[in-house]
This record gives sequence, structure tokens and C-alpha cells, in this order.
Amino acid sequence: MKTFIFDCDFQVQPGQFVNVWLPRIDEKPMSVAFADGKELHLTIADVGPFSRAMHELKVGDQVGLRGPYGKAFTFEPNQSIAMVGGGFGSAPLYFTAFHAVQAGCTIDFIIGARREDLLIYRERVEKLKGATLHVSTDDGSVGHKGYNVEILQKLMNEKNYDMIMTCGPEVMMAAVARIADEKKVPAQISLERYMKCGFGLCGNCCVDKTGDAICTKGPVVPLEYVKQVEEFGKYHRDDLGKKHKF
Repeated sequence: MKTFIFDCDFQVQPGQFVNVWLPRIDEKPMSVAFADGKELHLTIADVGPFSRAMHELKVGDQVGLRGPYGKAFTFEPNQSIAMVGGGFGSAPLYFTAFHAVQAGCTIDFIIGARREDLLIYRERVEKLKGATLHVSTDDGSVGHKGYNVEILQKLMNEKNYDMIMTCGPEVMMAAVARIADEKKVPAQISLERYMKCGFGLCGNCCVDKTGDAICTKGPVVPLEYVKQVEEFGKYHRDDLGKKHKF
């Protein structure tokens, strides 16, 4: 896993994405981990041919960036927020928390991963005044042994939240959405699809049954919207449109 820092004046809101182009290789949408109008951070794991090529880059190599695209996470000043991040979903949530605490929000930041070495951004979250970190690992190597949604369930039995935000594996986000719906708490979900163009023309990220292009409708959408998305938590489509179950 690496974080790439670009000298870039993009005005990015937390939850938005950019398309990253490697000449002669491919172009992929990537969530922004942090941006301040001077730098843009992308945290990328080596999981396939494109990301492997990213990991082989050296300072000065050519990379194309376009964007930012999509709808961002939103909050009101002084809200109580639970953020649930799974895997690499913790990066854009940290970006959101960074701004939310400056607006007086109090945050329970829940990070989950299969094991300790896959947890990201927890050190940065611990430094945020107004944010409390909660950690879970499937193997119990650190924090709660089990799933991060179990921590959310426990916290929601003890306190009230104005908003829940989640980003990560879709099965996890579907569980968060069910809990939020049961407790009647508003939620924002970062719905990931293969967003080729970024501005609603190619149709590759359209979802059943609304037909909306998630690159413009989302990626961050409210709970009430994902309840209309037939495929949410069940399946997604690859770059050729073929269905794949979660």
C-alpha cells in the first residue's frame, strides 16, 4: 500500500474521486484520501495490473489526473457522527473527519480490516481533536475481534447520532445501512462502481433499478436512495457490464 502525493490545486470535497491515467496502461477512478488545494493524496493498494504499475512509479514519472467528480459527504456544524470505514474506505472518511471536527462535530470513527497490518489512517484519526477511534479486526490481532458493524451496533445502543457515514466493502455498507434504517438515523453511503468517464456519459456505472449513473448521482448517496438500488449489497457489474455477486 502506498500514498501518492501530487502537487495539484484541485478543489476536492471529501468523498469525491479523480480518474488517474497511466499512459499506455489504463485509466481508473480513485477516491481522494486528502486534498488541501495544494496537494492531492491517493492511497492505493497493489491489487492488480494498474495499481501494480502505480506502485512502480518514481518521482517525475508522468501521470494524468482529471476531476474531481461526483457528490461528496456532507455534514452540519456540531453534529454527532459515526463513520464506519472498511479496508481502504477509511481514507476518504479520514478526509471527511478532518473537516468535520473543524466544524465542531464529534465523531466515532470505526475502522475495520481483516488483520492489523491492513488497517489504514488510524494514526491520523487519533490526532484529530473531536474524533474517537474504534478498531476491529477479523482475526483479533488488535481491537475488537469481529466486524466493525458490531461496534457500530453497540455504540448506537448507547448514544444518539445525527448522521452515519460509511465507505468500504459493499456487504459491510449494506449492514451499516440496515442498522441505520432500523434505528431511523440518516446515513450517507459511498457507492462504488466502475466509473469510466466520470460525468454520466458512458453508462458503465448505472445501477439497477434506478438506471442512474453513480459517477454523477453519487458516489456518496443517502440511505433512502440505496434502498431503491436493487443491486446494492448483492452484485455489481465489471467493465464489460457482466454481473458479479458480492
